[in-house]
Amino acid sequence: MSRYASVREELETLIRARYPVIYAVTWEENRLDDILSQIAERRNKRYWVWSISRGLLPYGTPLPSKKIDEASRDPAVALDRVVDSLEPALYAFKDFHPFLQDPLIVRKMRELAQFLKGTYSTLILSSPFNRIPPELEKDVAVVEFGLPDAEELRSLLDRTIREVGQNPALKVDVTEEEKERIVQSCLGLTLGEAENVFAKTLIMRGSLGEEHLDVILHEKEQIIRKSGLLEYYHTTEGLDDVGGLDLLKDWLKKRRLAFTEKARHYGLPAPKGVLLLGVQGCGKSLTAKAAASLWKVPLLRMDMSRIFASLVGSSEQNLREALRIAESVAPAILWIDELEKAFAGYQSSALSDAGTTARVLGLFLTWLQEKRRPVFVIATANSIEQLPPELLRKGRLDEIFFVDLPTAKERGEIFAIHLRQRGRSPEKFDLLLLSQKSQGFSGAEIEEAIISALFNAFSEDRDITTEDILKALSETVPLSVTMKEQIEALREWAETRARPASSQEREPVPVGPVRRLEI
Repeated sequence: MSRYASVREELETLIRARYPVIYAVTWEENRLDDILSQIAERRNKRYWVWSISRGLLPYGTPLPSKKIDEASRDPAVALDRVVDSLEPALYAFKDFHPFLQDPLIVRKMRELAQFLKGTYSTLILSSPFNRIPPELEKDVAVVEFGLPDAEELRSLLDRTIREVGQNPALKVDVTEEEKERIVQSCLGLTLGEAENVFAKTLIMRGSLGEEHLDVILHEKEQIIRKSGLLEYYHTTEGLDDVGGLDLLKDWLKKRRLAFTEKARHYGLPAPKGVLLLGVQGCGKSLTAKAAASLWKVPLLRMDMSRIFASLVGSSEQNLREALRIAESVAPAILWIDELEKAFAGYQSSALSDAGTTARVLGLFLTWLQEKRRPVFVIATANSIEQLPPELLRKGRLDEIFFVDLPTAKERGEIFAIHLRQRGRSPEKFDLLLLSQKSQGFSGAEIEEAIISALFNAFSEDRDITTEDILKALSETVPLSVTMKEQIEALREWAETRARPASSQEREPVPVGPVRRLEI
């Protein structure tokens, strides 16, 4: 049964059971009107709709008309009209939550609830937010509409395909598998938003297919921007832009279709996430971006500094809202960079911040364990000491991968990638020599060496050479030297507690300062 059908059945059951007041939490008033008008017709009831702009009017009064019931625009007057009416009816009051802060309205609502119990009329309050005052909690039944599920979106897509199929100027030729990919990409949109994005795609591209998923992802980006708690990342990087890490890449490739219905029918659960632990600058964040490109899902970055607020209770609310938004645009990847810094000091949280960090951590761990929406978490960390042990327990994340310093072969790949990205042919450079002379360098340090060499060559009005890069390498002391002890300790911890991200045999950390090269 689709969510639409279950909500419709729940509403009709509550109305038939003569619940006096129902609070419908939904962004989609059209869906609510559609359901309630059908119920009213089946139960031989009138259907009235109230809004602050037009007052209390019969359902179906066309919006372009000038008809307004001026007196009943006052919510108190509108509630009195419900009491005065003698006919069985449904009354939908739209966006009523701001008025529930008025003591007079709350009192009238309590009295109206008692009155309606002896009638065949029902009051339905609709709002995008659940804002029920404590005084009304025992008198109101709450119905959460939620966002449309895959079945509803599939019906909308099929209807759109049928309608545009009659237009020879538009091309819609999609397979069943492509339909599923489109529907999965639309999860998190309202029916109105999905209908708009289908129309937008047809207008922009003249067709509708899997290759146009970027238009749908752009629509989801708008949802993220409005929140202010998450950042939407446009990813152009692919797995080919990540040097080495072959085991991690293979793991991600095998889960490319993990969010599809085919995977569900096969018996596979949706993957929960991974923790990428390792040396700074070795490709952890780049892997998160590449995974989003591979899976063709939105990449959402959660900056924990935006979550923590100064007001007591605000941090927990911010996290709940950020996680709700991430789930609303699922399937998606939630990227949390340098996770250990976010929860540093959680053990002394009761003394340092009145327990805020500990509560936020507990809320996050509970969500990781219990989440049902396909939000794949990629968390990165550079240090193991500050990570909460509870986070490492199986069941919250699928795997912990250790991302080590690149080996000689992987460094050669990284040199080739960055040279190619800057318009140079890797074949013109001695990659073997460069990889040998960059032992202990991270991918980020290799990139910076190439950039430094480019600046030097540009200042002399010539092209870059292998010697320029070697010179830049010789002028750099890599992090593996300055943090040798920490890296060795991290390697020792990961030896038995994490999966290696690369199948290449690791190299020892360089001892002492890097030897200056004679050029």
